[in-house]
Amino acid sequence: MALLEVEDLTVRFYTQEGVVTAVDGLSYRIDSGEKFGVVGESGAGKSVTALSVLRLIESPGRIESGEIRFKGENLLEMSEEEVRSIRGNEIAMIFQDAQTALNPVYTVGEQIAEAIEHHMDYGSAEARDRTIQLLDRVGIPEAEERFSDYPHEFSGGMQQRAIIAMALSCDPDLIVADEPTTALDVTIEAQILDELSELADDFDVAIQLITHDLGVIAQVCDRVMVMYAGKPVEKAPVEDLYYDPKHPYTVGLMSSIPRVGDPRDRLQTIPGTMPDLVELPSGCSFHPRCPFAEEKCTRTEPPLVDLETDREAGIETERAAACVEYTEGLSRGLDYTVEVDGPVDETVRQYVEGGSRE
Repeated sequence: MALLEVEDLTVRFYTQEGVVTAVDGLSYRIDSGEKFGVVGESGAGKSVTALSVLRLIESPGRIESGEIRFKGENLLEMSEEEVRSIRGNEIAMIFQDAQTALNPVYTVGEQIAEAIEHHMDYGSAEARDRTIQLLDRVGIPEAEERFSDYPHEFSGGMQQRAIIAMALSCDPDLIVADEPTTALDVTIEAQILDELSELADDFDVAIQLITHDLGVIAQVCDRVMVMYAGKPVEKAPVEDLYYDPKHPYTVGLMSSIPRVGDPRDRLQTIPGTMPDLVELPSGCSFHPRCPFAEEKCTRTEPPLVDLETDREAGIETERAAACVEYTEGLSRGLDYTVEVDGPVDETVRQYVEGGSRE
């Protein structure tokens, strides 16, 4: 049994402009100790997926259907009190902006120690000691002295490390990390990602990593799900995704990554923008931006297909994609090439080139 199983999850927001289907029939699983990446542009539904796992969707949003099973128990059937005992304890979250996630009127140490006292029944002295150990473990120098500092006295990188310490404070089984390196410079970003990956291994904790950056996915994750307009369009082990992407959107994301030594003046981009989730285009949601789209793509919404069996993908499917090519077939196929320089596990310095039609 997987640690986390999300099956047929649909989340809608009821706004004055109309009903926004932010997540539509989403299914995936995360095994114990696994690092699972969720990638896509802004508006793809990544953060809504993350918030749904912790039952943090607020009005006008609503989880309409599906199941979120954690250790076999459906979180959507639990009372708020039961979910609160899991949230921050067995499932922890690292939010996008550490500065807003930390309360400015309490010291950093107090905020971490409070979670330890609440969930682990530690006394104040024990909680303080554990907090100092965690601050030191995530790379904050002079941790005992910094315990009493306020968030504004920490740099952006140190604030993010403090949030990671808070997430680890109660020995969770799963950390949901939503864009954990937003607003950090690339040097600090690399340090934070290395730290997060190493800590996940040391503490034997699974990670659901939300990002728009495929380089981050390559550095940290074991498996990845690519989302577009609220739906999964590809799922794969990380190496398979980089060496042999199966969906045009994935290829577009890869071709827009900068490469060291690239002579081009401008990066390749995916034309157009994410569609309006109130009024999605007919057929495949990606067809208005897809260089391989044909007339049949405007009529048919392709399901996520298991690429080994050609059947509709299930929650256990390792390799899947949602494209008309794998159901009806495209007359010209998916005509692109992919070149990867070196092993994928070093992809923060390497970049993928592809997506151009020949």
